Amino acid sequence: MFDTFKNRLEITGVLTTITALRISAGRSSEPIGSDLPVIKDTLNRPLIPGSSFKGAMRSRLESFLRGIDSSFAANPAIEAEWSITNERMNGENGLKKEVEKELDKYPEKERAAKKDQLLTDKIINETDLISLLFGSPWIASKFQVRDLTIVDNTWFGQYQERDGVAIDRDTETAADGKLYDFQVVPAETLFEFKAVVENAKPWELGLLMIGLHQFETEQIPLGGGRSRGLGVVKLDIREMWWFDYPENKPEELLDYLQRLVQGDKNHYLCNQEQLESHKHNWTQALINYLRDNIPKNSTTTTQTQS
Repeated sequence: MFDTFKNRLEITGVLTTITALRISAGRSSEPIGSDLPVIKDTLNRPLIPGSSFKGAMRSRLESFLRGIDSSFAANPAIEAEWSITNERMNGENGLKKEVEKELDKYPEKERAAKKDQLLTDKIINETDLISLLFGSPWIASKFQVRDLTIVDNTWFGQYQERDGVAIDRDTETAADGKLYDFQVVPAETLFEFKAVVENAKPWELGLLMIGLHQFETEQIPLGGGRSRGLGVVKLDIREMWWFDYPENKPEELLDYLQRLVQGDKNHYLCNQEQLESHKHNWTQALINYLRDNIPKNSTTTTQTQS
């Protein structure tokens, strides 16, 4: 899956906090300060971990895919619900044992080269759709998001402190000794967004476009305190670079590599028309792929036919 370069999509933009944002760094041990400070970089500026952004997007896309068919998105938090469990991978009747048996069909000198390919094919064949893009214990993620840092010259060192209290469920009043304060990043704070996806198929890029659109339309909140209205964010995609390596045309890849070294990456920058065209084509590829792969015994299929 990753042994041969096929394509690369780079995306940059700005993420704006519409409401205050709280991504906690855990309880503070400082004698003075907030009980629950937010995550900060080495310059004491707020930071949104790329894993937080990616995890929130994955969770939203999982809910969409499960709504179509539960087999499309396994639960990454519970091993028993993984599409490939540890037992399925390493057990007596697992994938690795299956590969060892199949290797007997090949000459001794070919087995080492065939082993990885056979195992990779089996893993891909049994992996749920969301994990093919976002990764699993057995497959690396194709989608990478950098930590989102403050846009230069837009941060003035201001945090907000808010009070919180735990409620006694019996008395429905404030529980004794449960008053605390927490830190939030103010609304209208701007963060730089940078992401890369490599070797993605058109339907996987379509899945990514839907996830990004959810952020563009303020549908995916980030961090804690969401029931209080915190964490509403809006993504504004500014630029997108796309290179799709034509098969059996090495000169295209050589030219791409040369342009990168020479600082001519903007040769692959999408204009607005190209951007909209890609979004449309990739999203349509996703819809077609999902329709073609809904299991025949799926409740969704039954409901559609009836």
